[in-house]
Amino acid sequence: MEGVSLAGLLRVRHTGYLSRPARPQGRNTPTMIREFRPVSNRFAWLCPHRRRAFALGLLVCLLAGCAGPSRHEKRTGLRAGPSAGQTLQIRPRGGEAALIPANHHFLLADGTTIPARVWPVTGRARARILALHGFGDSRDAWEFSAPCLARQGIEVIAPDQRGFGETAHRGAWSGTARMVQDIREEARQLHAEAPDIPLFVMGESMGGALAALLATDRPDGTTRGFILVSPAIWKLDPVSRLVVDMLDLIAPEWIFTGAHAPGEHIATDNIAALRRLYFDPLTLHGFRLDLLRGLIDLMAAGQKAAPHVRAPLLVLYGDRDQMIPAPPMARFWADLPQDSRKDLIPGGHHLLLRDRDGARAVADIASWILAPDRLLPSGGDAAAAAWRAGDPAD
Repeated sequence: MEGVSLAGLLRVRHTGYLSRPARPQGRNTPTMIREFRPVSNRFAWLCPHRRRAFALGLLVCLLAGCAGPSRHEKRTGLRAGPSAGQTLQIRPRGGEAALIPANHHFLLADGTTIPARVWPVTGRARARILALHGFGDSRDAWEFSAPCLARQGIEVIAPDQRGFGETAHRGAWSGTARMVQDIREEARQLHAEAPDIPLFVMGESMGGALAALLATDRPDGTTRGFILVSPAIWKLDPVSRLVVDMLDLIAPEWIFTGAHAPGEHIATDNIAALRRLYFDPLTLHGFRLDLLRGLIDLMAAGQKAAPHVRAPLLVLYGDRDQMIPAPPMARFWADLPQDSRKDLIPGGHHLLLRDRDGARAVADIASWILAPDRLLPSGGDAAAAAWRAGDPAD
């Protein structure tokens, strides 16, 4: 991190995409799927000004999901190799680039149509989940976990969130209040369709922050509970926020990705999931700077919402999450109502449900929905208690 400036950290271009040059790390290994290297969640080695730069770098990574392709890469399917003249093939295999049509649509009060994917159950559903994806992702975020939940009788309905996936105004930030209202309307529609089937709202990353805000509503019988998977909750220090505000004021339409953020930040150890996210035509790879400001506002609001949650809640976090550090997550947990359920997944990454061992987190979610009084099958209750006893908020 020596010599890293905030301006260099948020290096941008007016048009096109940024991509990190490939580094020699094994033969023909694309940057986006490099070998996972564990890093500490504590960041104790960072002095204050480096923490600020590192925090912004992680936010850029959180936005980007994985490095975006350049125009040349999108056209040719090739990426520059570690030595001059060498190229690496990074073409999709099988259904990695498949566009799966929406099989459900929500019509919202303002006339907006929101496409969604539904993973139905065989027979009568025991519960339903309204599943909210993360930043830059889409309704396809649940391809690895929804089939498992459906086999246990839990139907998953996953909409594209406004500004993402296949919605109108793709790539534009619609505002936190508007996005929460969308979810509120979608939940009410699903409840009206099947009022006798318990409905849960589940959000991953950005979707988790939005779900946390919705969980502060006065209970009206629409939802039975909320599930936050690696929620994007993190209030930046005032100086970092000021830097982002200034950059947003100067050049809100600049396009950037997380490719030039310092270090390696791995969203999941599942290469198949990374490849699908990378090649999925619904994934956003480049973002306007004003989207970063919108996400920062949402993350701060999500952190602040913790003590105001009014509904049953399960929050999951992996101790190898390199996107949301341990200290803000620990503070979020501490601020939640005492009866909120905390689930720590040892070895889990930010995209917990897409990890190679993601079945543990999926089983915990199903257990909490279907038998909320039982201990979580992964041992996550005890792991969470031990993790909190280790002072992760320091």
